[in-house]
Amino acid sequence: MKFSKWYIAPAEEADIRRLGEAGYPQLVSQVLAARGISTAEEAAAFLERGRDLTCSPFLMKDMDRAVECISRAISQGRRIAVFGDYDVDGITATVILVDYLKSRGVDVLHYIPRRIEDGYGLGQDAIRSLHEQGVELLITVDCGITGVEEVDFAASLGMDVVITDHHECKDTLPRAVAVVDPHRPDCTYPFPYLAGCGVALKLVLALGGESREEALFSRYCTLAAIGTIADVMPMSGENRIIVSRGLECITQSDFIGLHALLQEAGLMDKAITSVQVGFVLAPRINAAGRMRMDENDENASPSGGHAAVELLIEGNESIAEEFGSVIDAYNQDRKSIDRSVTQEAHDYIEGNPEMKALKSTVIYNPRWMKGIVGIVASRLIETYYRPTVVLTMSNGFVTGSARSVPGFDLYQAIESCSDLLENFGGHMYAAGLTMRPERVEEFTRRFNAYVEENIDPITLQPQVEIDSELFFSNITPAFRRDLNRFQPFGPGNPAPVFVTRGVVSHGETKLVGADCEHLRMDLMQRQKPNTTIQTIAFQQPTHYEWIRAGHPIDVCYQIVENHYRGSVSVQLRIKDIKTPAEQAIIRPATSVKTGAFRLRFFTVSRPTTPAAAFRPNHSFPLPKRKNTDTTKSGFSF
Repeated sequence: MKFSKWYIAPAEEADIRRLGEAGYPQLVSQVLAARGISTAEEAAAFLERGRDLTCSPFLMKDMDRAVECISRAISQGRRIAVFGDYDVDGITATVILVDYLKSRGVDVLHYIPRRIEDGYGLGQDAIRSLHEQGVELLITVDCGITGVEEVDFAASLGMDVVITDHHECKDTLPRAVAVVDPHRPDCTYPFPYLAGCGVALKLVLALGGESREEALFSRYCTLAAIGTIADVMPMSGENRIIVSRGLECITQSDFIGLHALLQEAGLMDKAITSVQVGFVLAPRINAAGRMRMDENDENASPSGGHAAVELLIEGNESIAEEFGSVIDAYNQDRKSIDRSVTQEAHDYIEGNPEMKALKSTVIYNPRWMKGIVGIVASRLIETYYRPTVVLTMSNGFVTGSARSVPGFDLYQAIESCSDLLENFGGHMYAAGLTMRPERVEEFTRRFNAYVEENIDPITLQPQVEIDSELFFSNITPAFRRDLNRFQPFGPGNPAPVFVTRGVVSHGETKLVGADCEHLRMDLMQRQKPNTTIQTIAFQQPTHYEWIRAGHPIDVCYQIVENHYRGSVSVQLRIKDIKTPAEQAIIRPATSVKTGAFRLRFFTVSRPTTPAAAFRPNHSFPLPKRKNTDTTKSGFSF
């Protein structure tokens, strides 16, 4: 993606000086201060991360009722079913709860709906099937908060229902025995931004009691970390603790199926970061839920998501390896399909000037696979950078996924069209929806009109936020060790981005990738001492000839470490490149207050260059540097 704006977060000199006096190095103090951390106490709390969850699960509304209901069902020997979503968050949440209930000797089933045939959330057919199998208590994870009619149906069959979810609530809550969702209007839980697996983890801790809290947290924090990262939740508060602990012990997890996935992904012998989980491990789990199962195989799992759950709870190493291989194959199929569909959508938009000129995209093709339309929406944002809805046909209805850009509330836009929809749900940055085919045209008109009237034009300009300017010579082993203390990275705590000016090619500069879409360079900054460093710029071939000819550029980048067989190499992951011509028209603007800090930004005019649209969109609004309240942008839809 090309960024029209580079934001540099100015740090208060007084804060930098105060942190320096507390013993923090100059550059670390500058990055901390740019993120709104101004005291030694705040810095210590942030960098040390803590190891213990600080909020009692019983602070969540209805948690006591959920525990009472489930505990009674356990003591009475009732059959329990865990109903989860088909994405990574739902799958990991399901595994957490199923594994715990099995440890208590419970007769427990798990149900993951088929993305294509069943759609998102509770369904009456699934409830009827579970009732016929003798289920007396149904517990939802990562779904159910909008299932008012479905919960009533379950009650009519004599089933108790406990809802655990983390999605936005509508006006009417389901009439379940308990509804545990930190987004309930009457819930005062101090950290409402848990993923579905985080809520499931809290439920297990509540069921186990204080005496077992540490043991249970240690067992399940890795699964909760994977789901939290995959659902792109704010990396602050309890999420930061869950992910930190989970990543620490991921390769030593007791879950054999997870080992099989790590092995298949080539991560077993590497230091695992949130980036690797988000871009390598999680997509493999997600792919199972997105792809159809072989309907002619009588031994096949009921759904791809079901197969992913079976993999993670599998105790036999050879069977787990077989499951892992199958799911990896799903992932390869998924990548092939979503690339093809993305290119098809891109070609259609390019061939329709009126659509291309809009501030939003609504695109419909009944032939596209339902399971990948959310990915396609994210890819289109990489190219066109505007709210996007991708629709297809499924079971006689038009269904689809929507994604947004930082600063625009997608959920409200879709809610404004709710009278046209059979169903919808989601968040500020991601949503799913269903409608009748004859309403697609009117929905498209009204959605586009809403965006046109309500979006701030500046929101449609891609932007990157920079923590500090660096010399290449500043990137020392000590500085890298200090930066690693900022992990785990994610929304609300993005990986630090730096800018270095006036660098040139020194050595190898070449295009790489199947379509020569990536630019690999050895860059040197000419100052004393001269410093050369290896870099990679994904999806940025535009400046290849300029750089290869030895002309200077400015780069903004993240510092990454590659671990291989015990050795560590440093690489800069380039986010954007500017040439002198572009620099010449960089103009400083007035400072802008965003949350608890100020931003100085530079506006850059550059030619429009479509970016390849094959990478996940993980764009977020500029976070508040203190007390971050970031709404999720997940991949459930």
